[in-house]
Amino acid sequence: MLRAEFTVEPFITGDRGTHGEAALDAVESSGLDFDDGPFGTTLTGDDDAVIATVRQVLERAMARGATRVSLQLTCADSAEEPLGS
Repeated sequence: MLRAEFTVEPFITGDRGTHGEAALDAVESSGLDFDDGPFGTTLTGDDDAVIATVRQVLERAMARGATRVSLQLTCADSAEEPLGS
């Protein structure tokens, strides 16, 4: 199981922009559990599904004008707190 956390830039408070909306659309359409916070988005799931979703996030965000996508992948341990806790 993997956990991915990402932030899409340029980051403008209160305005996700088309690049941010494109990234969020990729996550929402994945069917994975996710948490969309004020400074980034976190998703968790099966390794292959998370990697495929991250690829979609990168492709869609960059195609819509993102200048940077900061990404952290972590092996999620079942002992970790679930998203939204």
